[in-house]
Amino acid sequence: MPNLPPTAHTARGIFERLDVEWEGLCADTSVQAAVTDWLVADRLADDVAAVTDSWVRGLGPAQLLAALRPPNGAVTDALTDAVLRALLRRAAGRDRSATLAARVIVQAMIPAAVRMTRGQVRPFGGRTFDDIGHMTIAALYVVARSGRIHTRPGRPAANLALDTLRHVCRELTADREEHGEELGAAEDLADSTPGPAELAEAQSVSAAAAAAGLQPTGAVSEGEADRARLELLELVLDAMGSGTLSSADARAIAWHYTTDPVTDIVAATRTGTTAAAWQRRRSRAVARLSASLQLRPAA
Repeated sequence: MPNLPPTAHTARGIFERLDVEWEGLCADTSVQAAVTDWLVADRLADDVAAVTDSWVRGLGPAQLLAALRPPNGAVTDALTDAVLRALLRRAAGRDRSATLAARVIVQAMIPAAVRMTRGQVRPFGGRTFDDIGHMTIAALYVVARSGRIHTRPGRPAANLALDTLRHVCRELTADREEHGEELGAAEDLADSTPGPAELAEAQSVSAAAAAAGLQPTGAVSEGEADRARLELLELVLDAMGSGTLSSADARAIAWHYTTDPVTDIVAATRTGTTAAAWQRRRSRAVARLSASLQLRPAA
């Protein structure tokens, strides 16, 4: 039976330290026993063993993470959702297993946390990648233990990511308001030339958006790669993943809010509807997206 590969280091600083810590957890026999007991109690052990090519009594954190990050990239994997919901229920408890369950959730969500962190870094403002990374991981842990996510409809990972992003944005907004004048002056001095990380992120988001039909044209113009456009596409893609927006709703937003918008008449012709119906769809879609992003009071 093949051994599962160790978790790859995903980024520097806080994320690399989490990966190193995770390797220690995977080697801890008491942690492995706890994970096995969880999966057996939740009637998920056989399914997880099957997808990870493992024995039921050999299941541990490495296999649990493999089930939460399916290698085929399927975003509608029912087992992934079931395992994450079970972990979220445990993380909402008050015993030692709740802390461990939340730690597993954090590890599973590291790729999303890295994307959130990169999306919030600015050239100036006193917040480095690692500063925001710490903030994101702390928010993710709090949300995981809140007991709110596993009771919601839709995909738990998407709901978890959205709540985490709200926490991070709220904290950053408060910080920027407190230091508004200094930040404004610093931003005026910033070099607007994107670096390698920003270019890679832009290419990744643009590729995902193109695959989902959100780009109105085949090629992405220079204007399409600006930060505001990329953030909109990320929000719309997340909303599609969580079930907040349908594919048509997402296109209604993405095709309209761009440097070269698709007119309602052209969009209606492409989609086999009327301009008035397309405009109504966009209005409803914007309202749903806005409602999903409203900041909630801290728990």
